[in-house]
Amino acid sequence: MTDLLLAVDNTRSALISPCGTYRYTLGRVLGHGRRSVVWAMLNPSTADALKDDPTIRRVVDFSRRWGFDQVTVVNLYALRSSQPEALWCHQDPVGTENDRHIRRALLDAETVVCAWGAHAKADRVRAVLDLIRDAGLRPHCLGLTKHGQPRHPLYIRAAEPLTVWDGGAPANHGATA
Repeated sequence: MTDLLLAVDNTRSALISPCGTYRYTLGRVLGHGRRSVVWAMLNPSTADALKDDPTIRRVVDFSRRWGFDQVTVVNLYALRSSQPEALWCHQDPVGTENDRHIRRALLDAETVVCAWGAHAKADRVRAVLDLIRDAGLRPHCLGLTKHGQPRHPLYIRAAEPLTVWDGGAPANHGATA
């Protein structure tokens, strides 16, 4: 399948499926260096190559504060939806090309920040953590939810430290599919 790479001024990009249903990656260039961070989140909302949503603005703020020059956002589930509950009603919320794009994004990463919040299913979390470890990276996070999941950046104070996360077994409290 040929995905659509939308880019603006070599500083903003989004890799979206031809049907528009899935966003596999979103990229932002913040500086001229090569320090790259990948954020692994739950699922994409409305952000694309042209516009940022509140989550992406927050991701960019954290990344810039830490001195990264490039940001790539990937998601456990590539289905574009502003409502996480919609994931469990869709036949394929992950997207058939998603893991390939996650692997590719991780190749150039110095750091990976897990930030999918409380709604991910345990089997998908394990699969993505395996991709991260297979790339030779250690997962990081900005704190954990009460269920042991990496917190979403919208709900974290700006001064929260980035810490290594062992990826401990999360509770599977999401819907089953």
